[in-house]
Amino acid sequence: MQDVFFQILPLILIFFVFYFLIIRPQQNKVKEHTAMVNAVKKGDEVVTQGGLIGKVSKVSDDEITIDFGDNVNIRAVKSTLAHVRS
Repeated sequence: MQDVFFQILPLILIFFVFYFLIIRPQQNKVKEHTAMVNAVKKGDEVVTQGGLIGKVSKVSDDEITIDFGDNVNIRAVKSTLAHVRS
């Protein structure tokens, strides 16, 4: 019985290390990104994951319209935003 416990103990410790070093920080990063995307408003300067920088001209439920100047407007899904500059 004691031998089984000592065989399983390293696996349990490895799981806790993975949880605190990999899984938990990733969950926090996803929460921060979701909060950032939900806080986007008209007039914010945004950077898309493709590296395009523009100003938000319209916000709807799950997509935004980004103005890049010279009458260039592109619709994008909110979740593809990499960074929001107020």
